[in-house]
Parts: sequence; structure tokens; C-alpha cells
Amino acid sequence: MQEIWIEKYRPKKLDDIVGQKDIVDRLKAYARAGNLPHLMFAGPAGTGKTTSALALARELFKESWRDNFVELNASDERGIDVVRGKIKEFARTQPLGGSTFKIIFLDEADALTSDAQAALRRTMERYSSNCRFILSCNYSSKIIEPIQSRCAVFRFRPLKAEDIKAYLRAISHKEKIEITDEALDALVHVGEGDMRRAVNSLQVAAASEQQITLEVVYQTSGNARPEEVIKMLETALNGNFVEARALLDEIMLNYGLSGEDIIKQIHRSFFDLNIPDVEKVRLIDKTGEVEFRLVEGSNERIQLEALLAYLVLVGERA
Repeated sequence: MQEIWIEKYRPKKLDDIVGQKDIVDRLKAYARAGNLPHLMFAGPAGTGKTTSALALARELFKESWRDNFVELNASDERGIDVVRGKIKEFARTQPLGGSTFKIIFLDEADALTSDAQAALRRTMERYSSNCRFILSCNYSSKIIEPIQSRCAVFRFRPLKAEDIKAYLRAISHKEKIEITDEALDALVHVGEGDMRRAVNSLQVAAASEQQITLEVVYQTSGNARPEEVIKMLETALNGNFVEARALLDEIMLNYGLSGEDIIKQIHRSFFDLNIPDVEKVRLIDKTGEVEFRLVEGSNERIQLEALLAYLVLVGERA
């Protein structure tokens, strides 16, 4: 695996970005005008926030974009010293190549401490004449209100299944690998709207087999097949606790899943069960309680078996 495909096939132009048409149209308007305010990109991981910032910089600055664009990851350097040091030093220098401003892209800005955000707020005000900030975050609620009010907010959505499929097909064609329709559906399921996760899963599967099938995707992605999880849940609902427990063991051993991994897949599978909605509500409530206990350090075997036992009780009521 010599290249990481998500980087190799990262769109270079705004027109090549998929699944975020409304956002791309607004960014292209800024590129045509040659000017922009401070921006904040908020949304789930793998939906195109970093790619959009890089593509916008390329369209604004052309050949000199590397001289007028700097990317910092706030999760690595999250203290006030970074804002007063690196960010301030770059912001106060003049742009190159005839540009009227330059861009600081602050990835994972929601990891900045409160003090650092307060210092950043002042820096954004003071150097706005020759520097624009693009803040990227997964949770906009963690960004202080004074910074949010200084930015035009762009909210990225999880990508649609058809957009992810089209992108994966294009990569498969260029890499000359065969992939079945069922495997594409499985990659979409694994990705959950995250293009980066879907592309990385495709690359891992392609590294092991030249022809990618449904089985290959689930074996290499560390996810259990949805039908196997549903079978386990239905077995418990039918009152067969011992067999359901055996299926749980088989799933966790075959796919190498942790308790937190399997609880997420169980949660997604509840909506495919043929039980009344009121019982689904109870199951989701119980699953939330089990997930919290796992995060807090409880024994995963005991907690997962307790959830299966609760499913047996739900099956008796239904």
C-alpha cells in the first residue's frame, strides 16, 4: 500500500467535491469575488471540510496558494501559546504573490481550550485586513459564541449513499479492481456518511483481494454483517438466550470487535427489527444505559449479556 487513496484522490477543485452542492456553490461565489469573511466549517468527520478549505485556497490564490495558506491542527496544539505564537506570527505577515489576504485553516478547532479561543477571537479582529480564518470542527457548540458570530457558518451533512458509491466506483475503475454491487452497499454501510472511512475501507479490502466481495469488505473493515447482528437480536427476542449468547461470542471473535463496537451495530440494527415502536424505544433507552456503562469501564461481557437478557424479556411482552 504505497499511497493513501483518500489523499491520492482528494478533489483539487471545488467542482470535484461531491455531496455538498449548496456549500460548494457558496464557496465558488467567494472564489469569483476574490474575497471572503472568516468561515466556520461544522459537521461530521469525512464529509469534505478539509478538502473544501484546500480547494477554496487553490481557486483563490492559484499557483501561490501554498505561500498564502497554512493548516494547523488544534487537537495537537490546543493551548493559548499556539494562538499567541504560530497563529499570530503568520497572521501579521503580508500575503505573497499579489494576494490581498491569506488563510489560516484551523482544523479541529473545537479542541482549543477556552483561553485559546478567547485569544483567537482578538487575533481574528486585529488581523482581519490581511488574514482570513477557516475553522473546522465536528461540534460547533464547543466554539465560543463570539467566534461563531464573526464567521460565516457552513454546516456539512453526512454524504448520501449514491454520492459515496459514485466516488468509490471511480476509484475502483482507476485502480483496476473489481467490486460487486453488494460490496459497494457494504462500504456505504460501513462508512455511515463518512467518505474517508469508506475509501480507507475500500483500500484495505483491495490490498487483500483483487475482487472485492461482500465477505471481503466485512472481514477487512472490522464490522459485523448486519444480518448476523439482526439474527442474534431476533434469537434473543424469540426467547433463546443461550443461542443468542453463542452468536454474540461468534460475532465478537470472528470480527475482533470490542464491546463498544458491537453496541453501535446493535443500536443501528434495532430499526430493522419487526417489533412495536414502543419496544424499540425501550431497547434504545436500555442500549444507551449499557453503552454508558461500557464507556465508564464496566465489564463488556456482563453488560452485553445483560442487554441480550433484556431482549428476551421484551420478546416475552411483545
